Amino acid sequence: MAAADDAPRQAAQRPSLPRRLFAHPLFWPVLALALLLLGNGLLNPGFLALQWRDGHLYGNLVDIANRAAPLVLVSLGMTLVIAVRGLDISVGAVLAIAATVAAWTLGRVQGNGGESLAPLFAAIAAALGAALLCGLWNGLLVVKLGLQPIIATLVLMVAGRGIAQLLSDGQILTIYHAPYAFLGGGFLLGLPFAVFVAAAVFAALKLLLDRTALGLFVSAIGHNPVAAHVAGVRARAITLAAYVFCAFSAGLAGLLVSSNVASADANNAGQLLELDAILAVALGGTSLAGGRYSLAGSLVGALIIQTLTTTIYAIGVPPQVNLVVKAVLVLAVLLLQSPEFRARARALVLRPAAREGA
Repeated sequence: MAAADDAPRQAAQRPSLPRRLFAHPLFWPVLALALLLLGNGLLNPGFLALQWRDGHLYGNLVDIANRAAPLVLVSLGMTLVIAVRGLDISVGAVLAIAATVAAWTLGRVQGNGGESLAPLFAAIAAALGAALLCGLWNGLLVVKLGLQPIIATLVLMVAGRGIAQLLSDGQILTIYHAPYAFLGGGFLLGLPFAVFVAAAVFAALKLLLDRTALGLFVSAIGHNPVAAHVAGVRARAITLAAYVFCAFSAGLAGLLVSSNVASADANNAGQLLELDAILAVALGGTSLAGGRYSLAGSLVGALIIQTLTTTIYAIGVPPQVNLVVKAVLVLAVLLLQSPEFRARARALVLRPAAREGA
């Protein structure tokens, strides 16, 4: 009888659906993305249109997803690093190194031409191998030498582009290998292949973190590394693996970028990518203090940034304004995500109403 009496009381104490919706960490990022797309649709009626032509799906939405794929990959890696209280500001340089290594390898295997898949596999292996070495370097500086993450990765951020320029002799390496062009410009089942690459990495990482104890370990390390270590969690090994994966994802992004533009520019490829990745992670609700992370949020954050970039170019705003608009949007979304800001805003709104009622 008591249990039956408690049921209505518990139902009354349960937060309402709108309140639970507003409190969901993905609500505000998804809302921001939806408003951006809706605004584009209102300004340009054909913006949201999709067309099936020559066996491929075309449209601005497809183009946004395709162009956001490299940023999605880097943001996923950055999410893991930030979740364990780290930071990697060398991802742009790692992207440039991977792209240059791939182009350099293609140029020396079968003369950069032909339809053979051997040069493609050699370029992918060399590029990802170089990226993994970069991640191992960053991880060892942080884990073994105890350097601050921003300082440890700053070393590679500065030196990485120099390494890439040495490989390319300071030149832009052009790629003419048709199978390699499929990575960033090809289609599979009517959609860009780059979208499938980003989706596969997201799905694999999501399953790994949700279906194994690794996700719990990552959260524990982010909340309190010392306590996690005392509890038996291999904090150093997991942190090292996070930096290696972050560099690996940047290497994958370098393959997609260089394939899409059929060249590798060691000086400009991946410029400011680390900032966009950090913005995407922050927009998605991941705590920059570590512990709380959201892969889906980082995915949405990357789509927001790419949609915003597309919007700025579509309405004719000078590209120089892009960074300012990004900063304003990020500030707005982060404020809306902050419980303290929402509580203060609610108090300011309710206080005049209370005075009028009195």
